[in-house]
Amino acid sequence: MLKNILPRGRSRSLNRTQKAAIAGVGALGAAAVALTAAPASGQTTTTSEAAPTAKVAYSTKQIQDVHAGVTGQLAGASQKVAAIEAKQEAAAKKATAEKKASAKKAAAKREAKETTSRSAQRTEVKKAAPKSYPNNLDGWIREARAIMKKHGIPGSYEGIHRNIMRESSGNPKAINDWDINAINGIPSKGLLQVIPPTFAAYHVPGTSKDIYDPVANIVAACNYAADKYGTMDNVDSAY
Repeated sequence: MLKNILPRGRSRSLNRTQKAAIAGVGALGAAAVALTAAPASGQTTTTSEAAPTAKVAYSTKQIQDVHAGVTGQLAGASQKVAAIEAKQEAAAKKATAEKKASAKKAAAKREAKETTSRSAQRTEVKKAAPKSYPNNLDGWIREARAIMKKHGIPGSYEGIHRNIMRESSGNPKAINDWDINAINGIPSKGLLQVIPPTFAAYHVPGTSKDIYDPVANIVAACNYAADKYGTMDNVDSAY
């Protein structure tokens, strides 16, 4: 721009007048720039420079309080979760214990029922198959004593055996045809030599009505002896 204000063909050295003119032109340009940059009346001045930032004071107290509050809430939540888990675990243990107790009770009930059933079966077997005794003097005495026990008739094995051997020598078909009873027409018969009227009077229900039946003869004779002498054990001679 300064090149254009110099006359062509002249020396580029400036005299004092020219320098003063140039300085005047620069001053006017600066004034024009200043007027252009100045804000108009009522307008807000805009500048590209940022306003200085105000210093902010920070405090850790509130942050600490917030941290403490959050920590407390977390701790409370953890305690609630632990309490719920403990209750659930206790409930599960209780349910398991009750289930085991119920199963044990059911097993005991089944065992008791099975035991009762087995007992009933054994009883039925006993009823269906009564005890058998050998068909000899020993068996007759033992069977007779079993019946006597049911009816409360006393008499030991020894006392019965002793009297049988004296009266009939163990012969269930023995008969006395010479004593007073025979003379009167009612001879003594069987193992313990019982006359028919006595046998009929002291016959025990459930036994044979045949006077020669060894078991029926023993039971009826022992029943008579218990009534007259207290027990067959007290009889040592003809009765």
